[in-house]
Amino acid sequence: TESKHRRRGGDLKTGSTELGSAVTGSPLTAVLPASTTGKKSTVLSSETRKELAKQAKVTKEERRAQIDERHKYLISRLADGIGLSEQQVEEAIISDDKFQLIERFFASSGLKKLLFFYQDVLQQKSNASLRSDGSTNSLLQKKLFITMGSTENFTGTCAFFLRTSDKVITASNVSQEVNFGIFDCINGNILQGLEFFLSQIMIPALKSQQNWGAVKEGLKNSQIQDFLYSVDKFVGTLSSSRQNIEDKIQLTKVDIDIYVSNLQNPSDYITAG
Repeated sequence: TESKHRRRGGDLKTGSTELGSAVTGSPLTAVLPASTTGKKSTVLSSETRKELAKQAKVTKEERRAQIDERHKYLISRLADGIGLSEQQVEEAIISDDKFQLIERFFASSGLKKLLFFYQDVLQQKSNASLRSDGSTNSLLQKKLFITMGSTENFTGTCAFFLRTSDKVITASNVSQEVNFGIFDCINGNILQGLEFFLSQIMIPALKSQQNWGAVKEGLKNSQIQDFLYSVDKFVGTLSSSRQNIEDKIQLTKVDIDIYVSNLQNPSDYITAG
């Protein structure tokens, strides 16, 4: 079963897009964390850089060899939903430091969800030179990366896979046991994205669903009708809350120093009050 927020075209596809882990960045990243004093940075030697690059290449090829029809199914859904080529998606996955989450998702009684973010991430150039202040040149670029959804801020597109059972995910059952969907954080507004997702995709899909499992009457069943009413009501509440937040009053911060600097004695404070 596949529910998609919307088909993403080639507008997200750029030649300069770098794909990989949002946490570790490029395996060639050459700057270590600053020392405890916060005043110095240590730069890896060229030999160490080469060794890290060699290890990263070996790891990627080992992961590439593990890719089977299950992975290819995920890759094709991601490529179609986000608007990238399958080669770009594959490169992102095998370069990601959370690659093993995919295996945990496929396992018996494994992870119930597998999340991917595709959004702007601050990245360092692999050949960036160290500045005098110890920093390197960084820039925002779109990245596709695996996430648990709890450590990175969501600002772009979330592609998700959901399991429908505790069965082992195999090449023969992956299309039946795994659901796929796309969720957009529209213009950085996650509430608006959620409202759109529920009102335009999920609710119409639910109201058109004929098979409700053990509930034989389907949409005629009073419990199903109550459930759909509750979902509709939730979306209405969500919409109202979002509008209230957008219409909130922004208070301007006032520098009170200019008002209190000339107050010298209690009578001055009384007068100011």
